[in-house]
Amino acid sequence: MNQPLAYVHPGAKIAKNVVIEPFTTISNNVIIGEGTWIGSNVTIMEGARIGKNCNIFPGSVISAVPQDLKFNGEDTTAVIGNNTTIRESVTINRGTKDRMKTKIGKNCLIMAYSHIAHDCIVGDNCIFSNNSTLAGHITVGEHVILAGFVAVHQFCTIGDHAFVAGGSLVRKDVSPYVNAPREPLSYVGINSVGLRRRGFSSEKITEIQTIYRLLFQKKYNNTQATEIIEAEMTATPERDEILNFIQNSQRGIMKGYFQKN
Repeated sequence: MNQPLAYVHPGAKIAKNVVIEPFTTISNNVIIGEGTWIGSNVTIMEGARIGKNCNIFPGSVISAVPQDLKFNGEDTTAVIGNNTTIRESVTINRGTKDRMKTKIGKNCLIMAYSHIAHDCIVGDNCIFSNNSTLAGHITVGEHVILAGFVAVHQFCTIGDHAFVAGGSLVRKDVSPYVNAPREPLSYVGINSVGLRRRGFSSEKITEIQTIYRLLFQKKYNNTQATEIIEAEMTATPERDEILNFIQNSQRGIMKGYFQKN
């Protein structure tokens, strides 16, 4: 839709049925897919790659230059997957030379006033509630839910299907499938409600609970717990995902609720 009160750079590639509301600015080197709606007063800067059937609400700024003093003008991007909704006044910065892109997956909901910094990789089907804040270089898995006012430290990783409670400060990696509230952030159980909603069987949920009891509630260290899990539990995709996550953690794993972080 041609909107005379919006500015669209001639070099931007906009699908024919994209709706652009008044007072929006779209820069050069931008690609927007079919069926996407861009609200009023949105700023889409160079390097944005927006998928099909997205909704971007007023006041959002997509693909701004990273807030990183090491950034030196590299040709980087900010990628938003299909069917993702970006609510009011969300800011998403493009990448730096570390990963060359910031990426939001498909079917995500990023609620108002959230910030996603440079070089973050967010998986599909994630929900970030209002004022969620991601520093740079963060990796978030699929089906992750961040409640309101969650702040995540740079270089952290959050595993698939994790739930982080509102107001939490995430300083260490959050394992897959867990429910993570408290201060300091702690394991208090698995995200069983979310897993049931996504079709996990009772047997599979029990298996995941057993793994985390060994990790967090038996007073083993991580090395001892992983050795026991590998020796005593049948190999499954969920078991291997948890073990690989722990073994590959760069910042360390959050602890159980009775242990010191």
